[in-house]
Order: sequence, then C-alpha cells, then structure tokens
Amino acid sequence: MLTEPTVLLAPRDTGPSGATPAPLPPRHTDQWIGGAWVPSEAEGRLAVTDPATERVLATVPAGGARDADRAARAASDAFVRWSTTPVGERVALLRRVVEAMEARADRFAEIITAEVGSPAGVARRTHVGLSLGMAAHCVETAASYAFEERVGHSLVVREPAGVAACVTPWNTPLLLTVQKIIPALAAGCTVVHKPSEITPLHARLLAEAVAEADLPPGVFNMVVGTGAAAGTALVTHPLVDVVSLTGSTRAGREVTALGADRIKRVHLELGGKNASLVLDDADLASAVAATVDQMLFNTGQTCLQWSRLLVPRDRQEEAVQLADRAMDGYVTGDPRDPATDLGPLVSAAAHARVTAYIRRGLTEGGARLVRGGPDRPDGLDTGYYVRPTIFADVDPLSTLAQEEIFGPVLSVIPYDDEEQAVRIVNGTRYGLHGAVWSGDDARAQRVARRFRSGLVDVNGGQFNPAAPFGGFKQSGIGRECGTAGLEAFLETKSIQLPQGPGGQVVGPRLRSTEAARPAGTAQRPAAPESPARTERTEA
Repeated sequence: MLTEPTVLLAPRDTGPSGATPAPLPPRHTDQWIGGAWVPSEAEGRLAVTDPATERVLATVPAGGARDADRAARAASDAFVRWSTTPVGERVALLRRVVEAMEARADRFAEIITAEVGSPAGVARRTHVGLSLGMAAHCVETAASYAFEERVGHSLVVREPAGVAACVTPWNTPLLLTVQKIIPALAAGCTVVHKPSEITPLHARLLAEAVAEADLPPGVFNMVVGTGAAAGTALVTHPLVDVVSLTGSTRAGREVTALGADRIKRVHLELGGKNASLVLDDADLASAVAATVDQMLFNTGQTCLQWSRLLVPRDRQEEAVQLADRAMDGYVTGDPRDPATDLGPLVSAAAHARVTAYIRRGLTEGGARLVRGGPDRPDGLDTGYYVRPTIFADVDPLSTLAQEEIFGPVLSVIPYDDEEQAVRIVNGTRYGLHGAVWSGDDARAQRVARRFRSGLVDVNGGQFNPAAPFGGFKQSGIGRECGTAGLEAFLETKSIQLPQGPGGQVVGPRLRSTEAARPAGTAQRPAAPESPARTERTEA
C-alpha cells in the first residue's frame, strides 16, 4: 500500500517498572541487492511489532529512492544473462530455492506468527505449507511450459518481460510473495521485491534461501521500505518494466496512475467483498459452518474472505443461530498457544479500522448485532485483538455490505429469490471471490457462472494452484497462478519466417516479393512447414 504511514523506531523496551531492561531488538541495517547484503542508504528506521504483545521484534531500514534505484540497476544489469539462461537451468536453480525454503519451514512459521500474529499451527500448515506447495508448482509449471510455437510460417516466442517490481502485502506475506517472484524468475525476469514494511522479516529469510540457491547476483533483490517511499520509487523507476502489486484497491489506483507515464505493464490483485450464497436447496448447516470457518481464517485478514453470507429470508434466523454456534468453537488468544484459532489483527491501525467499521454497523442501516462488537475480548488487554462479530438483517447497500473490513466480521444478508441474490452478490465494486451452495451441483455451477468474480467455489470446491487467480472490476487486473501467472511476466513476439516461391504477399508491401527481388539473386529455400497449423515447442 503506497501510502502506509511510516512506523518510527520505538524506544527501548524497559519492561515493568524496576525490572531489568529487556535487550534491544535485532537491528537490521541492510538490503539484499546485487547478490549481497549491503548497507541501506536510508536515514530512517522502521519498527516491526509483535501484534500479540505490542513489543518491537526488530528494526529495519526505511528504504527509499536510493535503495530502490540500486536494486533496480542491479536487476537491470543481471537481466541479459538471466533472460538468456536456458529454461532448464533456471528451473534447476529455482528448485534449489524451494529446497532452501523447505529447510527453513519452521523458522518461516515462527516469524509469521511473530510479525503477522497468525496462530502457530495455521502459520506452519497454511502460511508456510501452502507457500511451499505454490512455489514448487510454479517452478514445475515453467518446466513444462512451451515458450515457443509455430503458427503457420511464424514462430511465436514468449520472452521475459524485463525487470519486475513485486510489491507484496502483510496478511499472507510468504504465499503472496512466492506467487509472484517464482513465476517472474522462472519466466526469465529479474526481480526487486518490496515486502510490506509491517511484516518484512519473512522476506529477509526468503532472501537467505535465495542466496543459498546461488542465483546469479542481481537476479533477485529485496528492498524494505514504506510504500510511499520505496514502493513509489520502484513503480516509477525507468528500469522497471513490470509492476505486480497485491494490496488494497486504493493502492492499485495509485500504482496504475504512477505507471501510466511510462506505459508500464501493471498487474494488480486487490480487495474483495466476497459473498457466500446459500441457495434454498442447500445443506444450510454445512454451508454456514464452512462460511464461518473461511471467514475467520487469519482473523479475517484475507482478500478472499467470505464476509457476506446470503441466505433465504425465511431461513435467516436459523442461519444466524448456526453461525453463532459455529463461532463458539473458535478460540481467540495468544498465537503461540496451540489451542488458539484466532490471533490478533496485525497492527494498531488495523485494530482501529476494524472496530470503527463495527461501530458504524451498530448505527447504520438497521443491522442487528448478533455476536461480538467493538470491545476487546475478555482477558486480552494487550495486543490488537478483536471479537469475532456477526451482524444480521444487513442492508446490501450499507457500509457493512459494501466495504472491505479486513477483520472477522460476518454480515448476514437475507434475500427473497435467486435473481435478487445474484444481484446482491454482484452489487459491489469488487469481484474477487465467492461461493455457491446448493443440493444440486449443476444448479450451483449455473449460478456460479453469473457471479462477476474471478474465483467461485461450488459446494466447497478446493483451491487449485494450477487455475488462474484474480479479480473482476476493482478487484484487480491480470491473473496469477498456473500458466496465467507465468505469462504475466512474458512478452509475446512473432517472428515471420520466409515462405517458398509463390507465397501470397500479405502486409504493407508495394510490390510482390518476386517483383521486388534484385536481378540475379536466387530464391532461398522455404522454411519447412509444420504438419499442423500450430506446433508448440520447448524453449
């Protein structure tokens, strides 16, 4: 997010009055640029805070334009060599990156628990486990991808798009990072990664894994800094060819505007206000339980969150009771406690934003508070904790139903018939994710096709890393994952090969090829025609 406020260096934590001063948190002063840890040229520093304890975990450089410039130049210098490295060699090196990440899996999980606030089991199983699976899948996608194909007498080649700036968020940081940088590197792009300044410590560990894999210097670079400083500098840098951002819709607008001057290639994965639609023939109990579980993942801090639950009006009370009972089974608390399901929100700013939305819901549009509210959970006075909250009778046009809250807040919206339900589903500026529940798979698929969303789950369909992922409307531009994620970092070139004698001239010519040929020159033999119109070959 390009306008995230800078977090200034916190004072030394002295602990309770009279206690021995706690040791200073680790002080990181460097950035990963050109294949080495180099001192940052930043004057300011950023504090990384544990959202469960509100204590400073570490400090990092507040990198800005000078660090971004060095990283972009290092990536540009490395591009020619890396882009012409055979695909098989790139794939072999990236497999080593995945192996180095796997060797650090436990440490990644510990860091994500500390800086994001994710419960330890969720951090290891989902944040890290899914990231490792995604990274491996991206590598193997490139290994099997046909970078060249014959189309008649043309050779169509896919080539690296250039230097890629990958700007990633704080909520599922490792997954959303590998979802960008592994396809970019596999495509032959060089990369500058700017992680969120709120959660940059996992990115330092990732840079260590890349270093161990021995990628050529400058192929991968990492700069920590605010979006306003480092992010803006990368997006506007003349040596950056591609910008890939995951963040808020507001940040997406800013990146689009900043990149427009140089007509940069921009990919955006942005916000969502996603609906889980329970049709009248669905198993209501199963659908509600699944919706609550998905909505609560990461304490509601995901762009894929099903924050709107649409149910038939005559079954709303039953659905509300089911959702309320389902939430009874989730424990909010210390993310390092194995019994915890929901940790804190990521920051004080996030806590203030979510509780403000809850307070607004209490006074706007006639919504009825069923559970939760803006107060802290009992016994959790330290940390950015919030009560999981349910509102019923939510007006589809109210703030609760229209704005991305990014917290554990469920809006139950009643509908009268299928047509109205689909209108409500599509009635926001977003179009990222959704779900349909029905006793008839065919009916559910038919309704899913009417969603103006990039991803729709039918009766609990599972995430597929090979399928394209992205949004409609203000939820983004472009797609990640699978071959679409790889192609996001490729340019397409058509090479027209010479034809044999008598070939029809098509294109901007004044004379036929034969008429324009100088006297005494021979006709070159034709390039062999492929047996079919299109023949795909490996690069």
